[in-house]
Amino acid sequence: MGDALAADKRRLRRSLAGLYGSVSPEDAAAAGDAVAAVLGERREVRSAARVALYAALPDEVPTRPSFERLRDAGPELALPCPLPDGRLEFRAVAGWAELRPGRWGVLEPPPGARRCALGPGDVVLVPGVAFDREGHRLGRGAGYYDATFPPAEPAPLLIGVAWSFRLVGDLPHGSRDRRVDAIVTERGWEPLAGGAV
Repeated sequence: MGDALAADKRRLRRSLAGLYGSVSPEDAAAAGDAVAAVLGERREVRSAARVALYAALPDEVPTRPSFERLRDAGPELALPCPLPDGRLEFRAVAGWAELRPGRWGVLEPPPGARRCALGPGDVVLVPGVAFDREGHRLGRGAGYYDATFPPAEPAPLLIGVAWSFRLVGDLPHGSRDRRVDAIVTERGWEPLAGGAV
């Protein structure tokens, strides 16, 4: 990634950092429930063999409600573990209580959990600091999702999960940045320009 692109992304992350402060715990809980309801109704999600979620950080839409709703819907559920090479490994999880704090305090499956290979026909929920209507995503800067699902390779259906106030105009992006196929917020399913989903 070029220096100018990296600087643009850092600047944008800083400018978006303060937006979360206006979200009450009640609003966060309602947002988690709303996203879970939308995902539970989507054919793409219900028919997936596997759905990979993530344990949300405090400034992200809570994902546990989605986990609980989808657990009873049929697909196998998995969560990511970061690998030393900068990619993510997804491991099967049957219950939220199995999760343990990982390297940065983020909940992840225990080391002995079974690995899951994800591909077309599966769904991956992707966190982001911001998304745009072209499906570009601004992550936290480590590049784990981009390294795990390179743009030129077939991938699962990637669904960005975000607060509606984190949908922005055009995001800075490079050739190694993977677009998401769809976005869901507390307000519902957000159509993408030219999106087929």
